[in-house]
Amino acid sequence: MTDFDTVDYFTDPSLVPDPHPYFDHLRGKCPIVKEPNYGVLAITGYEEAAVVLKDTDTFSSCIAVAGPFPPLPFTPEGDDITEQIAAHRSQMPMFEHMVTMDPPDHTNARSLLNRLLTPRRLKENEDFMWRLADECLDDFVANGSCEFLSAYAKPFSLLVIADMLGVPEQDHEEFRIVLGSPRPGAIVGSLDHTDLVGLNPLEWLDEKFVGYLEDRRANPRDDVLTALATANYPDGSVPPVLEVARSATFLFAAGQETTTKLLSASMKVLGDRPDVQQALRDDRSRIPVFVEESLRMDAPVKSQFRLAKKNTTVGDLDVPAGTTLMVCPGAVNRDPGRFENPHEFDLDRKNVREHIAFGRGVHSCPGGPLARVEGRVSIERILDRMADITIDEDKHGPAGDRNYTYEPTFILRGLTEINIRFTPVS
Repeated sequence: MTDFDTVDYFTDPSLVPDPHPYFDHLRGKCPIVKEPNYGVLAITGYEEAAVVLKDTDTFSSCIAVAGPFPPLPFTPEGDDITEQIAAHRSQMPMFEHMVTMDPPDHTNARSLLNRLLTPRRLKENEDFMWRLADECLDDFVANGSCEFLSAYAKPFSLLVIADMLGVPEQDHEEFRIVLGSPRPGAIVGSLDHTDLVGLNPLEWLDEKFVGYLEDRRANPRDDVLTALATANYPDGSVPPVLEVARSATFLFAAGQETTTKLLSASMKVLGDRPDVQQALRDDRSRIPVFVEESLRMDAPVKSQFRLAKKNTTVGDLDVPAGTTLMVCPGAVNRDPGRFENPHEFDLDRKNVREHIAFGRGVHSCPGGPLARVEGRVSIERILDRMADITIDEDKHGPAGDRNYTYEPTFILRGLTEINIRFTPVS
């Protein structure tokens, strides 16, 4: 049996299938408590998490994606390490992407997406989603079974974000092949995504978007990429093309990953809970709450990190400058002080939108509204075209004794596969 007082949260595989008993153990001790292996302050309480995520003056996002790995490239000194962070920022993982930036740099990077995530553009993208959902379903629905991530969740989320960012439709198949979601039976040919992407798919995406944006600056068109290419910072200055590309590509990568995980978590509920599935079939107006409750129960981001810039307090705990804090959205979203019967999936939960699956404050996920629509559209069309959705017991075991595997990472929470059976609806 795992000893929760000594277990290494970051490396122990026993916590991957279900981290919630561990989170509950931590919260039972204190909503913010030091884990024993790296001195990280783990936050499992709702109020404490909200304070940390919203306060960019006190807490830096410079370590947002890596936490204690690698260690800080400097030794914190004094009551305020803001200048030390600035001096060493370029030595920290993913420093060039908005997720690790603090204002005003983050404000500038985020502003570039304001030209993109407009109500009009979101509506156009939703129209695309309805068509795309059926195209993806057409590829496999007649079979009566599928591995849902590869058949639907991955290609759908990839092509939605490609359309949102204005990737030309003739390039969509290249994106599918390079990023690992080719159509069933597609001839991959000379495109080897491992050679093209290497260890960092963002580098390939950066190159693609730099090419698109340079072309649009030289030859403007009436399209989304031109709007991105000609966007200025709030002070009117013109951003370098690479900075615009990085804002776009991080949205691309993050949006694809989180939506894939949302869709697979939603499908797990539909397959495991025939009562919930039937409730949605009886009343489609409950689908938006279903999507929110799926996000609350299985937040795609498992851990996100902040670095205390100044001596401060969180709750009743003193937090010295240089301390790494870890907000655990999955734990926070099941804080019984905020959510009644937090481990129960409840379609009637009144405060479900208070979850922090998409974060809080200036770093709240810019693609959150997009992901919500992707979830709603997908569930609508899946229910239209699949009857009697069940989990494939040959792959995952019988009800009450399921066997699901999750990505072995402390950053994200997502199934590696989910196999389903269903009756096709013509």
